[in-house]
This record gives sequence, structure tokens and C-alpha cells, in this order.
Amino acid sequence: MTGETTLKEVIARLGKAMEGLENAVAARLEHERDYSEAEAEVQRMNADRSRLAQELDNSEARAERLEDANKEVSRRLVT
Repeated sequence: MTGETTLKEVIARLGKAMEGLENAVAARLEHERDYSEAEAEVQRMNADRSRLAQELDNSEARAERLEDANKEVSRRLVT
């Protein structure tokens, strides 16, 4: 009976070890998926940042042109 009990114990320990391994693998895969999603989000944010920077540059250039036009109109009205 001791051999049989020991075999049952070993099988139970093996089952627990396999379960622990499965949990560790699942956690690792989840971590990698989260990392991949975070990396994609950073790439989207960088693209948005570039687009917004370009829009800001365009808006500043337009504001400068409008200011120059305003100064020219004011100069013409005064003279």
C-alpha cells in the first residue's frame, strides 16, 4: 500500500506542478500581450504627436501670415 500511496502523492504533486507551470505560462503570455498592446499604443501616440506638431506648425505659420496682413492693412489705413 505504501508504494501505491506514494505513487498517488507523486501524481498529485506532478499535477500541482503542471498546474503551476500552466499558470506561469498563461501569466507570461498575458504579460507579452499587454506589452504588445502598450507598444502599439505608444506608436499611435507618437503618430498623433507628429500630426499635432505639424498642425501646430501650420497654424503658427498661418497666424504669422494673418498678422503680417493685418499690419499691412493697418499701415495702408494710416497712410
